[in-house]
Amino acid sequence: MAFDTPNGTRGARSPAGTRLERWGNQRMAEHIRRKGDRRGNKLALVTIGRKTGRERVTPVRWFPEGDGARLIVASANGAAKNPSWYYNIAAHPDRVRIEFAGKRIDVTAEQLHGAERAAAWAQITSTAHGFARYERVTDREIPVIRLTPRRTPRTDGAA
Repeated sequence: MAFDTPNGTRGARSPAGTRLERWGNQRMAEHIRRKGDRRGNKLALVTIGRKTGRERVTPVRWFPEGDGARLIVASANGAAKNPSWYYNIAAHPDRVRIEFAGKRIDVTAEQLHGAERAAAWAQITSTAHGFARYERVTDREIPVIRLTPRRTPRTDGAA
């Protein structure tokens, strides 16, 4: 499905706006990449910048889904605009990777829509109540993205 959620017209202040906030996010992402986090519910999302073509790393919370897939939410704390990483994924959905605790997993990103999104959103908000507040402060539909591990082809000749 397409990454087609438009920005809204109202919402909270966009996160990571100041140099200090960006620095803090970068440090958190590097820590998650190397050691993970205490609760095990955050990962470092690695995308390719849609304008720059450079690798970008963002710490995000994830929620489990079957078969090793993970759900992430482009909430931006309820800001009116989608986060930059949402547009990076939209531009390069096949060049996304997640990293945590020394692991690197190539994933395919897919935005959920309709009933599938509604079911995932209900699961997310029942687990993390703060996400329901984000939905109340903005007029945009907050995107839910499924990250599915990509199979890597075997190179040892085995079937």
